[in-house]
Amino acid sequence: MTRRGWFGSLLLLVFIIAIGTSLGLQKYASIQAKAEASAGQPEPMESVTVVSAREIEHRQTTTSIGTVLALRSITLKNELAGTVRHVTLIPGQIVNKGTVLVALDVSVEEADLKAQEAQAALAKSVLNRRHNLNQELATTQEEVDRARADLDIALAQIARTRAIIAKKTICAPFQARVGIADVHPGQYLDEGTQLTTLQGVGDAVHVDFTVAQQVAADLREGLSVAVFVAGQASPIAARIVALDARIDPTTRNAMVRARIDGSDQAPAPGASVRVQVPVGPSRIAIAVPVSALRKGPGGDQVFVIQPDDHGKTRAHARQVESGAMVGDEIVIHTGLSADEIVAASGSFKLRDGVLVAITGEQDKESRSSRLLSRR
Repeated sequence: MTRRGWFGSLLLLVFIIAIGTSLGLQKYASIQAKAEASAGQPEPMESVTVVSAREIEHRQTTTSIGTVLALRSITLKNELAGTVRHVTLIPGQIVNKGTVLVALDVSVEEADLKAQEAQAALAKSVLNRRHNLNQELATTQEEVDRARADLDIALAQIARTRAIIAKKTICAPFQARVGIADVHPGQYLDEGTQLTTLQGVGDAVHVDFTVAQQVAADLREGLSVAVFVAGQASPIAARIVALDARIDPTTRNAMVRARIDGSDQAPAPGASVRVQVPVGPSRIAIAVPVSALRKGPGGDQVFVIQPDDHGKTRAHARQVESGAMVGDEIVIHTGLSADEIVAASGSFKLRDGVLVAITGEQDKESRSSRLLSRR
């Protein structure tokens, strides 16, 4: 390279360095200006409502799927064959105990009954005459006994015919709701034909559900459980009335039966429900509103509101172990103490160390005093 070319390259390098230095100084000056401007601005603040973590007596629960059963439920069938003469099976209708639902034709039996009653009347008359003759020693005791046996046979035949007539008249055995039926007058029914189903109507229903054998070991009759029905926000209270004596060898589960008192709020028989069953002993836990809990990849956390060294109220993230929901609150097992102040509404806006402003007038003075006492 010639002396002239080398000198030109040097000038270009000096020019580039000068431009870079100038740009750097301008950038530094801009940063300094922004820093000075931000130093004069107030620190960002987020508005939240706060609550105090409170102690509650809590018992862990497990959930099972149950089936609602009427206290009394049967499949109605005819015991004897015959032709339908009368039907009052109206699906959905509530019938009282003793209401005639299906009556089969009993004309032959009624004719037999009249003949048997006449035979019994004759046998009774013969017995009376034999008895009078026996008192006059005009007949033997054997004749009297034979006449008495003839009367007993006639009465037994009457009783049998009446029983057949009763079996062909099918009545409701208890107050019940009639299921779907397809029986019509003139229809011939074979013995054991399914007529309909009857679901007992009363002041209670049963709920059958299964639980693991470990859970079943702690359950007792009279223990309360909560029944959740689809479409209803609040649970229905029930109590355990029976526990199966054996464990299913395939599933290792035990069958449990609970009772819901009050048919007004009970679901229909056959409905599927969720049953919340208590597990283990009760213990003291911490409860906070559901809105205070934040879930993330690192686990559950809440924001505890505490004053810093300068008396400013700040939010600090706290890892916790959460449990079941109790109404509008959630149980905290570890990570939080009673009476600690946590952010509720607006906690989704918070980050660790951010300055917060407490909104809401309820208990504002008491919260401020508790925050100051923690300094």
